[in-house]
Amino acid sequence: MTDTQGHPAQPPDRLPSGSLCLVTGATGYIGGRLVPELLKAGHRVRCLARTPEKLRDHPWAGQAETVRGDVTDAGSLAAALRDVDVAYYLVHALGSGHDFEETDRRAARTFAEQARAAGVRRIVYLGGLVPRGVPERDLSPHLRSRAEVGRILLDSGVPTTVLRAAVIIGSGSASFEMLRYLTERLPVMVTPSWVRTRIQPIGVRDVLRYLVGSATMPADVSRGFDIGGPEVLTYLDMMRRYAEIDGLRRRLIVPVPVLTPRLSSHWIGLVTPVPRSIARPLAESLKYEVVCDEHDIADWVPDPPGTPITFDEALSLALQKVRDAQVDTRWSSASVPGTPSDPLPTDPHWAGGSLYTDVRERTVDAPPQALWRVVEGIGGENGWYSFPLAWAVRGWLDRLIGGVGLRRGRRDATLLRIGDSLDFWRVEEIERGRLLRLRAEMRLPGLAWLEMYAEHDDQGRTRYRQRALFHPRGLAGHAYWWSVSPFHALVFGGMARNIARTAEAAAGGPTPGAKS
Repeated sequence: MTDTQGHPAQPPDRLPSGSLCLVTGATGYIGGRLVPELLKAGHRVRCLARTPEKLRDHPWAGQAETVRGDVTDAGSLAAALRDVDVAYYLVHALGSGHDFEETDRRAARTFAEQARAAGVRRIVYLGGLVPRGVPERDLSPHLRSRAEVGRILLDSGVPTTVLRAAVIIGSGSASFEMLRYLTERLPVMVTPSWVRTRIQPIGVRDVLRYLVGSATMPADVSRGFDIGGPEVLTYLDMMRRYAEIDGLRRRLIVPVPVLTPRLSSHWIGLVTPVPRSIARPLAESLKYEVVCDEHDIADWVPDPPGTPITFDEALSLALQKVRDAQVDTRWSSASVPGTPSDPLPTDPHWAGGSLYTDVRERTVDAPPQALWRVVEGIGGENGWYSFPLAWAVRGWLDRLIGGVGLRRGRRDATLLRIGDSLDFWRVEEIERGRLLRLRAEMRLPGLAWLEMYAEHDDQGRTRYRQRALFHPRGLAGHAYWWSVSPFHALVFGGMARNIARTAEAAAGGPTPGAKS
């Protein structure tokens, strides 16, 4: 039975709440926020992750099942999809290299084949809003790949929901952080012509609502849906609205036609925390007008009063989350620091080539808890407790060569969890109250880690132990270590000394300047 527009009057065969949902990309920005929403809706959740340990410290970790696997590995997918009702496909290879389109294609085909073989009842995919009237071959690689993945999943033989969104506004999203840093840091901007392109942004809350609602769509619905907020704006409008909501002076913005997407990506990479590898495909996509052609999703996932939320509401909510240090997930959460075969510095007798180390120890006249609070609060606004100019220069050099630099900051002002990005490091391991291990994500001719321990010595006193490790690659790696080693006493020695002093001051009085 259908209505006059051909939509089901009473959609049949809806999947009930309580279905088993597989979430791929649970370590990423959207996936990490979707899991608790699915749990809240009464579904059971299984997460697929290459590194399940990254999900260990999430508040919902004890309520969801986590399995190790990869969307390009048919064997691990088959096991993960067993008994699954709804499979969420929330992964993409953006920023992973020049061949990301082929990686996306291969992963989508593998996922489609395994979902069909497992008898999955629905696939849900979050893709990109495609500009009307532009042939797919003429799209940016980013949008072209998103469109192709959607088509592969729709052709899988499994009922599929493809949600197509443009710019997603939410605390921690790459789009929000681009907008935020461009507007805050540049009161006068010479900008690419794409700032006048029309875009239909959407708040992350509405994206999550549509994703959760898609789980119970009837079996005879298999199609794509445009999703967007209630307003169509230009990027210029969005920057000016951001300045107004954040209480900044009106920005002077001068669009010029000579800034290509490649040049734009360099500009975005220098000004914002988004690295050039991600900034370029995003900038290439912004030259297209992306406006919803329909709002059919409301026929199956009805909009409650006051939704979709406006751009200003989405922006205000995101800014409040940032100010309250309650950012649940960030775009940088999805970055992968290395491969499983990389050597780990925890091996008691490491073998596999040179491993340079710099070890510093200090006795601290403070309880271990006070020392740990300083350790876990490192980075971001608190800095790195030694020679701030050296850290800033290293961050700028990293940005200049396409690295992430220092601007990613922290997700939370006081708490860290495995997988968090922390300036140009990644939290690889955390033993609450004892160990913080960071893995370097700056551009280096090798692999590097920084470990910080809050321990007791053999006399029962609090001891701070710090270990920097570097595994060089080739002659350039050895040359790099020896060229920077003369500065280690200043940087690493000062860091250990100031962390100890800050913990002592916090335990017995006012904290001195952490960045001194």
